[in-house]
Amino acid sequence: MAPERVTASMPSERPAAHRLIRIRGARTNNLDGVDIELPRGALVVFVGVSGSGKSSLVFDTVAAEAGHQLTETYPPFLRNRLPRWRRPEVDHISGLSPVVVVDQRRIGGNARSTVGTITDTYAYLRLLFSRLSEPHVGEANHFSFNDPAGMCPTCSGLGETLVSAVDRFLDLDRSLADGAILLPGFGAGRYWYGKYADIGSFDADTPLREWSEDERRALLYGGAAAARLGTRPPKDYEGIVERFERIHLRTSDNLSERKQQALDRFTRSAACPDCHGDRLNEAARTATVDGHTIGELTRMEISDLADLIAGVRSAAVAPVLSGLRDRLDALTRIGLGYLSLSRATTTLSGGESQRVKTVRHLGSSLTEMLYVFDEPTVGLHPTDVTAMIDMLRRLRDDGNTVLVVEHDPDVMRAADQIVELGPSAGGAGGRLVFRGTWDDLRRADTPTGRALRRTRSRPAGSRRRPTGSRTVAGATRNNLRDVRVDIPTGVLTVLTGVAGSGKSSLAAEIVDRHHATIIDQRPVGTGRRSTPMTYAGIAAAVRRIFADAHEVSAKLFSANSAGGCPECGGLGVIRTDLAFLDTQEVTCAACGGRRFRPEVLGYRVAGLSIADVDDLTIDEAMAWRDDKVIHRALRQLSAVGLGYLRLGQPFSTLSGGEGQRVKIAKELAEGTPGDLYVLDEPTTGLHLTDIDVLLGALDELIGAGRSVVVVEHNLDVIRRADHVVDLGPGPGRHGGRIVFEGTPEELARHPDSRTGAILRSTD
Repeated sequence: MAPERVTASMPSERPAAHRLIRIRGARTNNLDGVDIELPRGALVVFVGVSGSGKSSLVFDTVAAEAGHQLTETYPPFLRNRLPRWRRPEVDHISGLSPVVVVDQRRIGGNARSTVGTITDTYAYLRLLFSRLSEPHVGEANHFSFNDPAGMCPTCSGLGETLVSAVDRFLDLDRSLADGAILLPGFGAGRYWYGKYADIGSFDADTPLREWSEDERRALLYGGAAAARLGTRPPKDYEGIVERFERIHLRTSDNLSERKQQALDRFTRSAACPDCHGDRLNEAARTATVDGHTIGELTRMEISDLADLIAGVRSAAVAPVLSGLRDRLDALTRIGLGYLSLSRATTTLSGGESQRVKTVRHLGSSLTEMLYVFDEPTVGLHPTDVTAMIDMLRRLRDDGNTVLVVEHDPDVMRAADQIVELGPSAGGAGGRLVFRGTWDDLRRADTPTGRALRRTRSRPAGSRRRPTGSRTVAGATRNNLRDVRVDIPTGVLTVLTGVAGSGKSSLAAEIVDRHHATIIDQRPVGTGRRSTPMTYAGIAAAVRRIFADAHEVSAKLFSANSAGGCPECGGLGVIRTDLAFLDTQEVTCAACGGRRFRPEVLGYRVAGLSIADVDDLTIDEAMAWRDDKVIHRALRQLSAVGLGYLRLGQPFSTLSGGEGQRVKIAKELAEGTPGDLYVLDEPTTGLHLTDIDVLLGALDELIGAGRSVVVVEHNLDVIRRADHVVDLGPGPGRHGGRIVFEGTPEELARHPDSRTGAILRSTD
């Protein structure tokens, strides 16, 4: 029986009307006409199982409407250049403010975007050097690698240049005639082939591996090696490397797609030979403050840079020093002290990107803003969560409203108010099931309340015994310090440690050395036509059931073929480009969003049309037909807790956690015993009860003879591990070592492990 709808009521001392965000009849995605009032100037945390409607309410309703209304205040021409917000399905919203969404999307940017530039920290450094550097260079722009006055002329301020990846040019097991030169245009019969095969200097029919070293060098570089050949090449002879670089690296014309593909395949980035990665011209990169160049400071870990700047004293630049210290201290407190200001933003993880975005908003003079966060504790070790909570509170205390979608109990505990959506996912969710305080939630009979009261430790006697081990030795990737570790097979191994300790680097070493399969949270499919039905491979079987029942062509029951609605092309929606206005997407009036021609919908099997089957959940589909093909294909999706997904639901609507479980289901169905799987923070986006489902899916993988390695901060996952490898003890250069190997119980007793200390304090 569905739980009784909870009516959102306010405490007895109700805030004034303008101090509330009022929502009436929210129906975005799976929301079931939600009515709620949220206090302004408060920290409100939204909880619920994956797919319950949290993001639909917070991001797709509140943030979307606030963003849309602000965008509407600009002229149409400007609107087209601002972020586009799709209006939510809701009867009424009031009490909104300009919104700032701090999500987990990577910052991205281009090669010129760094942690220093994105946080404005580098701007403070440039000001500092423009006033105090010896020798004096000039204004702040003379220390900018994005300004001609300061950038290195060789690399144009990028810090690196493209160089030939010569090791990729040749296949030594082939002869020239068989295509040993892999560069485009050099194969047998191609334009450049005769410049090498037909000059009499090289044996075109002998594999290059059988050539002398001098012959191979002459082919690649010409020069002295070519002069020593028995038959000298012509005077205008160019080695392959020189010719490739002349054609691809020394031309200023616009790159064709073919040339770009050649560059991607046959070049690599290397440090600029002049600035060696500093990005600046000679004057800027040699000027010093307190004996340090600006390049040296940007390469320091932020925590070390903060200590150094704390010792700089100058009344002339006191405001600059104060602003710089504040930014550096904020980055350190939020757990990013292991980064450097020169770190490219394109290399940051989703969690790191979100924390960097958060720091950008601290100290802002704007008030009465609406801040919306998506799991701000992602990627944080439990010891760093307190700092993030403090930052959320600072934003609130500055007069802003802070809405947070989160699964971490510590963030829930810090909330002024907690809102739970549910009770389940998809069509069984989208309702308000709880609204109140942390203490109230711990007593509540809701999925989150029950999960908070549950113990998740694996009994020590039930831990699985390894079937063997796989060794990683001499690992030096990133900050790893000649690490050697034995990863047991046939069990669940969890890699732990503070952010930046080397966990992901070690996981990458395991993948590279042992050909492990990565199961991540990247989208399974981004198109509208990618669905559980197509992914499971049952679309043809379902179409055949309808075709056989009515003795017609199976193509009629494909929305992408003969049966698709001609008006919308089988998509169910019509997209209209309105030039400077937002592109509009509306339900197709001809098919009502059902994607098929009317005559096709008239064919029924067991009372359902083909469109009705699309609307079935995975669990309902298994009960609809006693068909072995359908059952076998869908069973694993149901086993990993995705039985609530509709067969026709586009994968583009799935959360990262849901997509990851789709991949686990595929491996359960297709993998083989002995396979090794690596998962990097798989609990991202997962509710406490969903973590139980995830662990159950991993148990199934292990039970089928596979091995699983997980990088994780979640204490429930750590407690359920068979084996733990803890890295650290700190981040960056303070980490990269194995602190502990053993069981979770042994880790909790280890005196030098930060993870062990957290386990002790929460047991």
